[in-house]
Amino acid sequence: MNRSELVAALSERAEVTRKDADAVLAALAETIGEVVAKGDEKVTIPGFLTFERTHRAARTARNPQTGDPIQIPAGYSVKVSAGSKLKEAAKGK
Repeated sequence: MNRSELVAALSERAEVTRKDADAVLAALAETIGEVVAKGDEKVTIPGFLTFERTHRAARTARNPQTGDPIQIPAGYSVKVSAGSKLKEAAKGK
């Protein structure tokens, strides 16, 4: 399902216009991005998803073409965890 299909499904279920559904989806993505960028708290949609920023330590890896070791600097990543309702849906229940 791509973004336009998601917007169409949201607008149908919520009985709002596609423009309004698209605006809400954009606002949700922007808000989650801002909270995760700060890194001091996580965003939880109960039973569905949890988003949080995690720290990744510096590490040594290998260049796959040459086999030479390379240093990968420390940085941040995003951890997304599925909630209980989403896990049940994935099982087909």
